[in-house]
Amino acid sequence: MGSGGSSGRGMRLASAEGPEGTEQRLEVRRGKVPEALWAQRGIQKLYLSGAGLREVPAELGELRHLRTLALDGNELMEVPDALCELPRLAHLYLGRNGLQWLPAAFAQLQSLRCLWLEGNFFAHFPRALLRLPELRSLQLGDNRLARLPAALPAMGSLRGLWLYGNRFTEFPSVLLLMLQLRVLDLDRNRIASFPDLTDLTNLCLLSYDHNPVHQPPSVADATRLVGDGAQEFMEERQERLQSLRNQEEEKEEEQEEGTAEAPPLGPEDGCPLLEDEEGDFMALPGSPGET
Repeated sequence: MGSGGSSGRGMRLASAEGPEGTEQRLEVRRGKVPEALWAQRGIQKLYLSGAGLREVPAELGELRHLRTLALDGNELMEVPDALCELPRLAHLYLGRNGLQWLPAAFAQLQSLRCLWLEGNFFAHFPRALLRLPELRSLQLGDNRLARLPAALPAMGSLRGLWLYGNRFTEFPSVLLLMLQLRVLDLDRNRIASFPDLTDLTNLCLLSYDHNPVHQPPSVADATRLVGDGAQEFMEERQERLQSLRNQEEEKEEEQEEGTAEAPPLGPEDGCPLLEDEEGDFMALPGSPGET
């Protein structure tokens, strides 16, 4: 991902990638991006992570082919207006800046699929996000959120939601309506109890570590848990599921013995107790990447 390190006092390295996949290195001196960059209208990926930027020139809006933009680890206090003019932007990284809000124009980013806003100062969920129908991955960890809007289910494409390190004292009940979620991270909040989450059958991973809970949340059989007591819970669950499988196999054997002349069942007649197609789903990324 993104910017290399420093190569001299006051100068940092960034990179850009054009339509042919060729990468070029950029020297960002004292928070100033080289003017020549903005003339390269075909750029699709631009990594300016940790470049010491306090502002971004309006020329950014001219990069109409840009699909990935990394501005994490800078000193931005607000989202540049030009950023909201990028019609093809799909992956945006704004973590570890000084952001407290998003402008209404942010909702113009209708192609956005992955958004990282971790390590900022959001005390309220940005309303502009509710108008992004394609957003699938939303990183809001290490902010100051204490509640979620009732309109959150409008984000019907959302699959991964990271809310660790915020100020939730109760489980946000609106999440019970987010049936399409696959990943939910609520680490390091102040949630003392969780409701029954077994209806969230698409949830592959729930992380609840470092909350003052006394027992693991009740989840669907396919959901992996990360938190205090989760290992024992999953071991017991695995034993229960194995017992159910054994009982099912014994029942099938008895039926086969009683109907020896019956035709064999086809694949479409089977109904596995637990499908694990998402077992390799990586839900706790350590660094920004395209998802």
